[in-house]
Amino acid sequence: MQINLNADLGESFGPWAMGDDPALLEIVNSANVACGFHAGDPLVMLRTVELARDRGVSIGAHPGFPDLQGFGRRPMTLPPAELEAVLLYQMAALSGVAAAAGHRMTHVKVHGALSNMACADRTLSEVISRSIKRFDPSLILLAPALSPLAAAGVDDGLTVALEVFADRTYQEDGQLTPRKLPGSVLHHPEECVAHVLKLVEAGGIVTTSGTVLPCAFHSICLHGDGPEAVASARAIRAALLERGHTLAALPDLFRG
Repeated sequence: MQINLNADLGESFGPWAMGDDPALLEIVNSANVACGFHAGDPLVMLRTVELARDRGVSIGAHPGFPDLQGFGRRPMTLPPAELEAVLLYQMAALSGVAAAAGHRMTHVKVHGALSNMACADRTLSEVISRSIKRFDPSLILLAPALSPLAAAGVDDGLTVALEVFADRTYQEDGQLTPRKLPGSVLHHPEECVAHVLKLVEAGGIVTTSGTVLPCAFHSICLHGDGPEAVASARAIRAALLERGHTLAALPDLFRG
């Protein structure tokens, strides 16, 4: 299996540091870079893009709700036109920073509550997909497997990379277990490796009850903000390579 490892990065803000981006950029193939609305700032964006460029890591915009205090994890209701403008603003910011740094933005992955809401709301998914297509129809949409967001992207003619999560568990409907519930987040490297291998071997999402929801997926997300994120990322990468899988940046998965 050829697969992509991605991480949400560039989420520090001013003097406040989150995660170890330099270490993760030595491990992952693609980075989703915060665009300043839920996390990140212009200098953090630039430095993250430069590090990714130097390590041959592809980059994408990671837009979210305008919610710095809540890290983009609080649900918001925005009129479609305003949400589209919010997304266009963030994509334009990262695309411009990338161009100035000699790199190129090649995908988009929406963040936090916006992603969770889109995975349950086809209308919201269509606004997101339409915004990406309006900005640049050649961009890859990185979206959760079995989600309305992925379906909306396909219907809009976007290239859609389907994603599963290394450190999150799944409910029976294929949705992520809400963070407020026990067992929703996997914290230890051995737990994450076992979870990823279970998904790969099952050929789909495996729920907390053991139910298999067959589906294709192209990418595995490694959240970068936990204390064991780097150790988990290294362990997952090693486990996949040891079993004969190959790793590639998102654009390389769809090239040709």
